[in-house]
Amino acid sequence: MTQAPIALQTIVAANPSPLTGQGTNSFLLGRDQIAVIDPGPDLPEHRQAIIAAAGAGRITHILVTHAHLDHSQGARALADATGATVYGFGPALAGRSPLMQRLAREGALDGGEGLDMAFVPDIQMRDGDRIETPEWTLTAIHTPGHFAGHLSFQSGGDIFCGDVVMDWSSTLISPPDGDLADYFRSLSRLRESGAARLLPAHGDPIENPTVRIAELAAHRRKRTAQILASLRDSPATAEQLAHKIYAIPPHLIPAATRNVLAHLIALSEIGAIAPLSPIGTTTIFASP
Repeated sequence: MTQAPIALQTIVAANPSPLTGQGTNSFLLGRDQIAVIDPGPDLPEHRQAIIAAAGAGRITHILVTHAHLDHSQGARALADATGATVYGFGPALAGRSPLMQRLAREGALDGGEGLDMAFVPDIQMRDGDRIETPEWTLTAIHTPGHFAGHLSFQSGGDIFCGDVVMDWSSTLISPPDGDLADYFRSLSRLRESGAARLLPAHGDPIENPTVRIAELAAHRRKRTAQILASLRDSPATAEQLAHKIYAIPPHLIPAATRNVLAHLIALSEIGAIAPLSPIGTTTIFASP
């Protein structure tokens, strides 16, 4: 007998923005015991839509890819309403590398946009941890880069990839939560997973993961080349570089500046460029 496909529904939260696209995708996996992946922001109408979509099934698991407000804020209220258990990597600051911990501690890096400091999962998950029910299995994959404690979740040929890979935009990498070196490693892990489809938390499914991952890696390499070329002309700050190399509306420059800063930190770590003062938001960087 052919096994019926696992039920999968997508409920989109009403939180559109330049960084969230049309809104946060909350995924419901299963018919009887239902997993909600990324419950989204704490919007009562979104929570009710998720509960209504479960129908006669019971929401038993809530999985959070990462502790940004647009992904995790609604977790506790949904758990209280359904009795489900909340799973995630840990609190918002969990998983930061020693370098990012130091930069955050020194206080000149800013960052921390959209952190859900109230988020604490009932059960912490690490790379390779599995949740199994009679209907479905989800395996955690640690995919930092956009966020230190970012988890993706694999179910068969699908991977729920949070904010690591999206079809409509590259992701924000904002230190100390974002780390460019980690991002490249996470892209490699997703590529090597052999997933047939990626299900991002914003935007449409990605039906050809290999192609999209290659595009995103090439995009970041292009940005690196632009930054190095610009610094060979003259030293600059992250904001100055963002204005020079990004052709975007002014209101998006702050996000672009954070992305550039991530590149600058990674390049400094390998000695390709040199900061002229301790690394922070206004540091001038130069070719060595």
